[in-house]
Amino acid sequence: MPLAPLRVCLFLLCSTLAFAQSPKIEHQIWIRGTFVDEANKPVPFASVALYQASGTTPISGVVADEAGTFALQAKPGHYKLKASAVSYQEKVVDDLHVTTQDIQLGVSVMKSSAKKLEEVVVVGEKSQMELSLDKRIFNVGKDLANAGGTASDILKNIPSVAVDGEGNVSLRGSNSVRILIDGKPSGLVSIKGGAGLQQLQGSMIERVEVITNPSARYEAEGMGGIINIVLKKERKEGFNGSFDVITGYPANFGAAANVNYRRKNLNFFINYTASYRNTPGRNSIYQEVYRNDSTFISQQNSTSQLKGQNNNARAGIDYYFNPKTILTAAYTWRISKGKRFSDIHYLDYVSTLANPKGITNRTQDETETEPNSEYVISYKKTFAREGHELTADVRYLDNWEKSDQYFTQQTFLPNGAPSGSPNILQRAVNDETEKQFLVQVDYVRPFRKDGKIEGGLRSSTRNMTNDYTVTQQNSDGSWFALPNLTNDFLYQEKINALYGIVGNKIRKFSYQAGLRAEWTDVTTTLKQTNDVNPRSYANLFPSLHATYDLPHQHALQASYSRRVRRPQYNDLSPFMTFSDSRNFFSGNPDLNPEFTDAFELGHIKYVEKGSFSSSVYYRYTTGKIIRIRRVDTLGNSTTRPENLATEHSYGAEFAGSYALYKWWKLDGSLNFFRAITNGGNLDASYQSDTYSWFARTSSRFTFWKNTDAQLRANYEAPQKTPQGSRRAIATLDVSISKDILNNNGTLVFNIIDVFNSRRYRSITEGANFYTESNSQGRLRQFNLTFNYRLRQAKKKMKDASEADF
Repeated sequence: MPLAPLRVCLFLLCSTLAFAQSPKIEHQIWIRGTFVDEANKPVPFASVALYQASGTTPISGVVADEAGTFALQAKPGHYKLKASAVSYQEKVVDDLHVTTQDIQLGVSVMKSSAKKLEEVVVVGEKSQMELSLDKRIFNVGKDLANAGGTASDILKNIPSVAVDGEGNVSLRGSNSVRILIDGKPSGLVSIKGGAGLQQLQGSMIERVEVITNPSARYEAEGMGGIINIVLKKERKEGFNGSFDVITGYPANFGAAANVNYRRKNLNFFINYTASYRNTPGRNSIYQEVYRNDSTFISQQNSTSQLKGQNNNARAGIDYYFNPKTILTAAYTWRISKGKRFSDIHYLDYVSTLANPKGITNRTQDETETEPNSEYVISYKKTFAREGHELTADVRYLDNWEKSDQYFTQQTFLPNGAPSGSPNILQRAVNDETEKQFLVQVDYVRPFRKDGKIEGGLRSSTRNMTNDYTVTQQNSDGSWFALPNLTNDFLYQEKINALYGIVGNKIRKFSYQAGLRAEWTDVTTTLKQTNDVNPRSYANLFPSLHATYDLPHQHALQASYSRRVRRPQYNDLSPFMTFSDSRNFFSGNPDLNPEFTDAFELGHIKYVEKGSFSSSVYYRYTTGKIIRIRRVDTLGNSTTRPENLATEHSYGAEFAGSYALYKWWKLDGSLNFFRAITNGGNLDASYQSDTYSWFARTSSRFTFWKNTDAQLRANYEAPQKTPQGSRRAIATLDVSISKDILNNNGTLVFNIIDVFNSRRYRSITEGANFYTESNSQGRLRQFNLTFNYRLRQAKKKMKDASEADF
């Protein structure tokens, strides 16, 4: 490890230990208990709220687990506790006197309710943003602007997360981020990366978890951290569900159902979405190429239409052997069919725009089919002591993608007359497959009062293929293969991992130390040229987290972790995109992993009407992977990922939620950072030192009963890159919702990107070229969504004093 990161780590640890010596800290006491019914069976998922003895507003709350067990913290004082669950009478524990010792309430009986299920009203809901020191949780269903959108749309509005015009996801400015679905890898993002999230309808998503400095229990993959997308799944007794119907302009039609049925030991769940979208886009490129004391200029303008049909079904069953042991089997099936048509116009000039040279028109007509399957079996056992559990997960992914593209190209003289050159007809056929098998086992065992030991193993194998052919038609109608654009690429990956973590709490000071070992084998093969590139390496990934509780609901945490970004399939595949005959994108078979040491110091504060968090962070990266653009003398560009020497990244982040009034609530975040990138190992000019920032805010209003409105604004400041700069992006979304049908239904109307300003603009420069690009992958969108809840009362908005801390 470099000396500078070590100094930072020692500083953070010493600072935290210094806080631990203060004798003036108020102690937080644990209140624990278990709820059962009159037959002594557990009451799962009861909502537990803590009140001041004479108060009427909850000061904290928690949801019990499947076994009916709960635990929450409180300062010394006099309280009362209320618990509620569907089909049960409310349970009240009065005269709860908290002193200096943890309280064990033991087993409490909740009596069955004679009321019908339809009459049950849930009076609280989770805040849109929940803060903790190791991660932030965004309950995306509470954001009105998400109605009718995709998973990619949702991520665009998560604090610290950015999504570019091609769907690539970055976190705190780092594009090396691990995306998980329900905590595990998914076929959605394996072949296409973050762009695959455009196929997942947002109505299936319950929440998004952002983990900026993961511990050793998580995969070491992902330099910037982990984004975990959690899908909806209910486990309530009886039959219940929710249904969505979506319509929008440009064309956005969809339907979704999230349903579950639970009876005794069995719980069945199913999620299904169907959608059709027509997504228009536009792009422009201005480029100057310098050659032999002359300047050659090209202006490129393109429009595109992507019409896509997506079907996504996820079904499964939970079997409860007993309240503490559950076996889950699930199957996910997805199929996407897309039709893309692009029209590109090239205008060429010599020296100045007043001296035209020629015109070229090119069209793309693509048909794409993507069937994907995922099979999952999960097992979870909780033991008598709280926190003692064993989990195991086995899953198999089988994904396939077929793309068939036709390209036509015509050239004209500057006056628009035919140039005399023959028209060109080309075809690109691309078949990609992926098969992945994953086994993971995790075990947690508490010791003493607050200590615990964790350990686990993970083994995965993945085989991916890409059979790619580009042909062109002769004048006689026959076809011939274009050189260097036909091959069969094979990617084989094996990763085995072991980890161990130990943690404990001494008064106000908590610590957690972990170590993860990963063994990686990756082999890439170009079959037709017999080009084999095997790689094998083993790495250790330590992690350290230390937390100190301060008075008046403050807390501090210092953390360190080592992370890796391994080149993935798309990073290594040498095949080039061919839709644009002058701008090619490909992977790099010689790419090496990049490694990062990440440090963070965080603070969180709870107040009566909200909560706030802040953090400062530092990342030191070696082998930084960045896409480099090169332009030849004819003006044709090639962009592919390269390993740069190092990057130092410093930042400060602030996030919070606050209820100014009962009818007005604010959520927001602000992230400042500096990144110093050194690519001198490739070219002395590949250097950048940039200061930049992101800001996100949402303001939600309740105008009158059952009607809410929301404004959501995003801003990304300009940023320098090793080859140029990216310009600022500012967007605004507006939404309004109205409850109808006795509060069983909700109508949501939103306008996404009100000013049509979500454009990705950049400048790229090299020794022989200058390029400006301006792209907009999705234009302003209008959506109308109808949500109907069957035996699920809508959760009302809390004010911040009721927020789940």
